[in-house]
Amino acid sequence: MDKKNALRAGAVTAGSTLMMLLMTSPALAVTRDDGDDPGPGLSIAQTLGLYVATPIVLFLVIAGLVMVFDKSDKPQPTN
Repeated sequence: MDKKNALRAGAVTAGSTLMMLLMTSPALAVTRDDGDDPGPGLSIAQTLGLYVATPIVLFLVIAGLVMVFDKSDKPQPTN
């Protein structure tokens, strides 16, 4: 009985995902609108810096500030 429910849930999920993919329309990014004024594209280094390096640096800064200003009691070493 458990396999039957799992199979049914998988079929419903797969079916609804397939229908959502088939019903979506393309973004139509090829045609330009009247107010479009795109800027220059990003280089590979700029893209990696913006989407990879910046989040890592922000994470490290926040984690470092949390560790520096941690007010919890430190465990005392036992002899």
